[in-house]
Amino acid sequence: MHKKLLLSVTLALFFFNVSAQKKKFDIQGKAGARGIMPENTIEGMLKALDLGVTTLEMDAVISKDKQVVLSQEPYFNNEISLQPNGKAITLKDQKNFNIYKMDYEQVKKFDVGSKVHSRFPGQMKFKAYKPLLSETIDAAEAYVKEHKLAKPMYSIETKTIKNGDNEFHPEPAEFVDLIMEVINAKKLSKRVIIESFDMRTLQYLHEKYPKVQTSLLIDEKEPFEDYIEKLGFKPTIYSPYSVLVGKGLVDRCHDMGIKIIPWTVNTVKELKYFMDLGVDGVLTDYPNIMSQLDN
Repeated sequence: MHKKLLLSVTLALFFFNVSAQKKKFDIQGKAGARGIMPENTIEGMLKALDLGVTTLEMDAVISKDKQVVLSQEPYFNNEISLQPNGKAITLKDQKNFNIYKMDYEQVKKFDVGSKVHSRFPGQMKFKAYKPLLSETIDAAEAYVKEHKLAKPMYSIETKTIKNGDNEFHPEPAEFVDLIMEVINAKKLSKRVIIESFDMRTLQYLHEKYPKVQTSLLIDEKEPFEDYIEKLGFKPTIYSPYSVLVGKGLVDRCHDMGIKIIPWTVNTVKELKYFMDLGVDGVLTDYPNIMSQLDN
């Protein structure tokens, strides 16, 4: 009798711990659910919520009239974009379609959902536009309330390009202030992470908005300690390209009290590998991989 009771308690604790581990693990949907739905669209964000993401990851750029717009680039990428007249945009010409030189009403006329994406051929296709950050948050908050889902975190990347200040985007201080105006108006500062490859963005944010969480994006193999020294403070999250992540890096992050969330993890095999390493979450184009973990 005692053995059976002990076995039952042990099993209950095991399943509780597994469930708790999954609950703490941060599944971030890249640009919503980019492998499944057009990137950085409201429809993609809502799909990601249906698939159980804990964090909606999105990319932010600024229009000529100072609106915060969701976009992977500060221009219309030829891979996903069609002009208002339906014509394609060539690789050679894409940077001429500079969002920072357009008012938002003009930006909204481009179609970023109908063109077949060469890297994500299984993506659902429909006519879509680049939404404002504010309307995306409103849609997500209304959706989780209506469907009784957990409120998500929002991880917002400042999309800057080298030597792009005042040409493709504002300087870091103005960029961050424009994003934070939206966030503070929505009273969401406790559920926001600002992420960037551009350390200037995070340094300004840390100085002016020290309570807002930060994520340092990394795509080159340099010592972890060197990146932290250059940044000048400990970010909430260290987010490297997945091929750069090993057990040693995970341990060094945790020793400093920093979470580590690699990108981009797109298969169940990869997910299991990184979970075994002890990462705190993953950024993925396919947020449905978490539900496939036990299959």
